[in-house]
Amino acid sequence: MSKVKICGLRSFEDIAAVNSAMPDYIGFVFAESRRRIDFETATMLKNRLDGNIKAVGVFVNENAEIIIDLCNHGVIDMIQLHGDEDGKYIENLKNSCSCPVIKSVSVYDAIPAYPKNADFLLFDTLSTQRGGSGEAFQHEILIGFNEKPYFIAGGLTVHNISQAITMLQPYGVDTSSGVETNGLKDPIKIHDFVKAVRTSTT
Repeated sequence: MSKVKICGLRSFEDIAAVNSAMPDYIGFVFAESRRRIDFETATMLKNRLDGNIKAVGVFVNENAEIIIDLCNHGVIDMIQLHGDEDGKYIENLKNSCSCPVIKSVSVYDAIPAYPKNADFLLFDTLSTQRGGSGEAFQHEILIGFNEKPYFIAGGLTVHNISQAITMLQPYGVDTSSGVETNGLKDPIKIHDFVKAVRTSTT
């Protein structure tokens, strides 16, 4: 069954929505973005998050010590990297904390080279903002890929998620703008998205 990740949570209302819908993962964005939150806010939100939901911290070329501190204090349970982080950077993280590492890979018309020592990959649409564009890539590119467990992201909504899962059977799927209305998380869209994923993989 494909896992569900709802990214870009920023408020207690967002936490209440996911606690009701129960995705497998949520994302806190610490990189430059309209969804960015600070460490204090993330700590308060994590304290209200259902313990069965894993919190993923999203970073772009962040100082590794900051990420390690967030992991070791339990603010995040997994690390998601969207910058130019290489294998050495990932190795340092894995040697310094117990949080698994997801490395984002930007896709245009082929799968580019990527660090081999990440625990998971996240395939997202190539964009100048390094993810979160709300645009989809051609999922056919990933047919037959089995080198790493991976998430797919980029323009996923309740309307196209079943087709993507049927085609690829990914480890997980990740959405942010696909469950928003007017730039804010929509509890109904979150519920419908989680339900669509679970229905597609049963």
